[in-house]
Amino acid sequence: MSDVFLCDYIRSPIGRYGGALSGVRADTLAAHPLRALRARNPGVDWGALDDVILGCANQAGEDNRNVARMAVLLSELPDTVPGVTLNRLCGSGMDAVALAARAIASDEAALIVAGGVESMSRAPLVMPKPDTAFSRRAEIHDTTIGWRFVNPEMARLHGTDSMPETAENVAEAFAISRADQDAFAHRSQMRAAAARDSGRLAREIEPLELPARKGPPVIVDRDEHIRTTTPEALTALPTPFRAGGSVTAGNASGVNDGAGAMILASADAVRAHGLTPRARYLGAAVAGLAPRVMGMGPVPATRKLCARLGLQPSDFDVIELNEAFAAQGLAVLRELGLADDAPQVNPNGGAIALGHPLGMSGARLVGTAALELALTGRGRALATMCIGVGQGIALAMEAI
Repeated sequence: MSDVFLCDYIRSPIGRYGGALSGVRADTLAAHPLRALRARNPGVDWGALDDVILGCANQAGEDNRNVARMAVLLSELPDTVPGVTLNRLCGSGMDAVALAARAIASDEAALIVAGGVESMSRAPLVMPKPDTAFSRRAEIHDTTIGWRFVNPEMARLHGTDSMPETAENVAEAFAISRADQDAFAHRSQMRAAAARDSGRLAREIEPLELPARKGPPVIVDRDEHIRTTTPEALTALPTPFRAGGSVTAGNASGVNDGAGAMILASADAVRAHGLTPRARYLGAAVAGLAPRVMGMGPVPATRKLCARLGLQPSDFDVIELNEAFAAQGLAVLRELGLADDAPQVNPNGGAIALGHPLGMSGARLVGTAALELALTGRGRALATMCIGVGQGIALAMEAI
């Protein structure tokens, strides 16, 4: 198998639900990092790009009809460049990177852009077609997150727990206390704020210029979801998802908007296009598990990948673990033999602070891990995340 290199990575700021990016269409948002990569890499022959692969979890509104191809056209890349959209729910952006890497490793491609996009603010309400002629029955579903158009057999076979309910299930099954969850959430916020203030997050953000009703355009150049909070403030939040529960809005990830993308290339393509590799791809793995404890997905996925690579979780110098909920993040760390406050895990904060635009998050985890390796010179990095409906994904890389 040929070597695959993760090269330049860029993302939009991450917007809050209904925030600064809520007026930006998903396809326009997806085009933003593609346009930025093109501008930042003038030595690339963009007509030689083999594919653009983007993850997107919703695909029910302005992100429908292959948002990756729409983004290619909107970004003004050559119209000869193809595009495909991948949906593995929360893991879509990471799986897009893995799919691109496999194509290059098998010599079926040499140069691919992979990433992901999600506009959760603009996720539409949808209605089904009538199931009988002249039907007057109507129902409507919010496509922002969670179950919709559920097969009646699903509830009987596996249950249809909401995402917060799955976090409550994990907290109960693995004895994750409310105090530990709030402490985890506070660390995420503090690390993210420090990374923002030091300029570390700015190194992966391409600002967006948005038109204003009056006056000059508005420049959005920072993640909106990071909060100034205290342990006391987190402790005071209610637990609306289960009586006597422990999951709150403060120790869960956000509902967000964002897009990100990176260049993957073979060794020959790196030389031909004047690219600077940040990391070498080592492999990826996916795994399934019961939907009611979907947050534990990183455990079997990471173990499968580590077994394949002959490594242990402790062998990674940087770990980007998606913080869907503090409960599942802590349970995963403990199952993998890592400390609750391990400094190599989410050193610049995680999704509790930064937000979780579903289709984009996996691309962010991979991109920020590769950038962290390049900046610190550390040896190996792991990116891993849970996936709704009971899956996990993990991807490994090493410093150049």
